[in-house]
Amino acid sequence: MIRSLVLQARRAQLTRRSLLAGAGAGASALALAACSTGGGQAKPTAAADTSATDKTLAWANWAAYIDEDDDGNYPTLQAFEAQTGITVTYDVAVDDNNTYYGKVKDQLQLGQDIGADTVCLTDWMVSRWIRLGYTQELDHANIPNLTNLEPALRDPDFDPGRTYSVPWQGGFAGICWNTEVIPGGLESVEDLWNPELKGRVGVLSEMRDTMGLIMLQNGVDIAGDWGDDEFTAGIDVLREQVENGQVRNIKGNSYLEDLKSGDTLAAICWSGDITVINAEAGDKWQFALPTAGGTLWNDNFLVPIGSPRKTNAETLINYYYEPEVAAEVAAWVNYITPVVGAKEAAVAIDPELAENQLIFPDDETLSQAHIFRSLSGAEEQRYQAEFQSILLGA
Repeated sequence: MIRSLVLQARRAQLTRRSLLAGAGAGASALALAACSTGGGQAKPTAAADTSATDKTLAWANWAAYIDEDDDGNYPTLQAFEAQTGITVTYDVAVDDNNTYYGKVKDQLQLGQDIGADTVCLTDWMVSRWIRLGYTQELDHANIPNLTNLEPALRDPDFDPGRTYSVPWQGGFAGICWNTEVIPGGLESVEDLWNPELKGRVGVLSEMRDTMGLIMLQNGVDIAGDWGDDEFTAGIDVLREQVENGQVRNIKGNSYLEDLKSGDTLAAICWSGDITVINAEAGDKWQFALPTAGGTLWNDNFLVPIGSPRKTNAETLINYYYEPEVAAEVAAWVNYITPVVGAKEAAVAIDPELAENQLIFPDDETLSQAHIFRSLSGAEEQRYQAEFQSILLGA
């Protein structure tokens, strides 16, 4: 019997991670280059805010990561424009944390406008921007709805008190399997190493998710105080499983193609993606948080240091923290909303939606998910290099 919580979404939507196809060596080299920490440089100065006279805003985000109608419009964003008089340019500009950073880091270092007044990036990348001084301090007086932020997300180690960032959406990394071939299911990461699955297992090329799950299996509190020894022990597990042929591939979202083709029967995966594959290729895959726990990630609003429209960005953030608006977005994207009250608002849209654990996880579900702690610049380069060496050799 499967003891871990099994999560299945009510319906499928294209997830924002579904464009992150497996990279290959060229993109891997770009990702490593983008890991530059810029240590020792002077931090840039924030741009003057012209929001009082400039009622425009540019928002950079991932694909399929906001509610969208059949005509390609964004209903909640249209309502925001009508309500505030601020004209928003919504730019699907982020296809990967590292590649986006690689495009804008030189401008950020100089304190220049990167063409986005707010951008949504994942926790660990936001941590880097904050560390380098590439984000502007938020004025919480302009975001009164921030009181609706889920309490558990208010004081991450990379941004205590949410001085520089505010969550947009979140999700899980866990394990999945083909229920037709593995009817008994899987409970743990250790189960991925079963001999009968040799050569049929996939893991993610996102270091924090794959290593996070392996380290949790090793008994490490990935949100706590751990270091080189614990990471090396996890790397050794992954290296062994790659070298002995247990792991077939280490990929980005193209791991879904391996699941569809049957090349892999089980994988470390992202929750929302399994919703997609079930809708596209038959309802025969299941997602679960492993018994040792899964990872929990969030993508966050931040205001780049060179943006001259910070108040406009704060007005946008405040709007999306209205529970009714957050519920409308959640109904479309099928990821975890960070807004308290959105679950109750979702009942008015669809009562079943409010019971979807992928969007509104309860305390029991959240107790099984862990946030990979922030890394120093030196740790990030060292650990990513170790992980990358295995990825390129797979």
